[in-house]
Amino acid sequence: MPMSPRRPAKRLLTALILAGLAFAAGAQDNVRLPDLGSSANALISPQEAQDYGAAMLRQMRALGMVVDDPLLDDYINDLGFRLVAACARPRDHFAFFIVKDDEINAFAAPGGYIAVNSGLITITRNESELAGVIAHEIGHITQNHLQRAFEASKKDAPLMALVLLGAIAAGTAGRGAGDAPMAVLAGGQGLLAQKQINFTRKDEIEADRAGIQTLANAGFDPNAMAAFFGHMEDVMSAGAGGQVPSFLQDHPVTSDRIADAKARAGALIAAQKLRPSGDTLLKGQWEQITAPMPFVRAPLRLDRNAADPNGLDTYALMRERVRVLAGNAMRLTTWYGSNLKDHPDFDTPANRYGYALALTHSGRGAQAMAQLQPLLKAHKDSLILNLALADAELQAGQRDAALALYHGLNEQSPRNKAVALAYATALTDGGDKTQAGTAADLLRPLLENSDQPEIYSAYARASEKAGDGERAGEAFADASYYSGRPFDAMEQLKNLLKRDDLSYYARARIQARIAELTPLVLELRKRKIETPDNPATRNGSQQLGNERCAGNLCFGLGAGSY
Repeated sequence: MPMSPRRPAKRLLTALILAGLAFAAGAQDNVRLPDLGSSANALISPQEAQDYGAAMLRQMRALGMVVDDPLLDDYINDLGFRLVAACARPRDHFAFFIVKDDEINAFAAPGGYIAVNSGLITITRNESELAGVIAHEIGHITQNHLQRAFEASKKDAPLMALVLLGAIAAGTAGRGAGDAPMAVLAGGQGLLAQKQINFTRKDEIEADRAGIQTLANAGFDPNAMAAFFGHMEDVMSAGAGGQVPSFLQDHPVTSDRIADAKARAGALIAAQKLRPSGDTLLKGQWEQITAPMPFVRAPLRLDRNAADPNGLDTYALMRERVRVLAGNAMRLTTWYGSNLKDHPDFDTPANRYGYALALTHSGRGAQAMAQLQPLLKAHKDSLILNLALADAELQAGQRDAALALYHGLNEQSPRNKAVALAYATALTDGGDKTQAGTAADLLRPLLENSDQPEIYSAYARASEKAGDGERAGEAFADASYYSGRPFDAMEQLKNLLKRDDLSYYARARIQARIAELTPLVLELRKRKIETPDNPATRNGSQQLGNERCAGNLCFGLGAGSY
């Protein structure tokens, strides 16, 4: 059954109204001090900041600005949390996502929400460079720079908290999105007075230093941050035609700053060489002081840089996946094809994989299969390549072969979001009632603690086809909510209550969700805060009209499929 969406309505209202930031005070040196919070806590708590960040992400999804893909979501969060585990405040809340924007940029938002633009990912040359950018944004969070910006803004003008709300959500979300998305994200045109958070030079250097330390602690190349800054300058001088990339506008780079980053990295590398090598804890001691971890064979040798057993660079594959899913698949087929033909150095497994994805997404599954099959001969156990082959087979009309491959992948990797979602979608589309029921069973465990609307929408369609309209209705409402359409979610829940066949428990669940949503939608309507479905705002009625679709998602019983 769909889990009740996390809708902390009262806290969220405070976040929408005040949009302040607060983060806990950390330990200084080796002395552990009690957590006394900060002065900003008088306006908004860390939980409220987290609620605001979640609301911002839902609004961005409503505008189709987020690359919602299970493989990429797992990858960017795995990478992000490797860095969080090595940062100064690993217990803080963090979440990572990819913005569908070819601008070279990244930003940190309240509540530890960190976004990386697709354009930035595709221009990185290795995983350490990407990790360096994310570590820098983590540094802004751990060094309380958002809080400082908020507290400084209060001195300049009344209610600057509201302006900062617009700055975080609109100014840093991407300039290519246009003024209308910015208006929605900012909660009104009046909040666009300040379009970005201007961190001071001191803030940027602090974030650099904290990020480089995090990089080193996490086992990445500490020089990667300086290398990426240098790469950005090369890009600007070679092909930008005088236009400065967004990343350099928001993160101005000077020769002194690059030199400081290199010096910092050099010092960390020198310190690492002085550390003892080999195991520093005996296995017997490990087993006595920590809980058993049966899934870890050698707990003393947890090396994240170990070679991929398939000989594939996961980062390179995911970079090409971002390029395709955030770009124009038809154009990219020409780009990949031409480069593979004319440039022998371009012929890598990652680029072949990207070519296959572009072919599949442009309706040429059979050609995609031809690109993937040679790769699978060399990397037969790769989940990423096998999943791409199953997708290509399905697109090419070979449904039985695709279902067999999906089934095998699901047996090997149960509860894998990417596999389960693709398998369930294939079972539902073109399948019978029994197959739809199997699809619903596959997706149900994934709903726990999930905020991805695609999973709720897929579960709803499977449940509807399987004859479980009650579950389908609840899941469609959840999909609407997580896609930034709270008014649609409320309407669907109220319509569900009109059913005569609702069980007692279903009716209680729905009534509880309506009670949670009511304060939120009333406040959004009262303040005319723009969402795609808010009847109190002009954009709410013009952008989507009477349709219940946003991006590639459709909501509501009988609304159709992807």
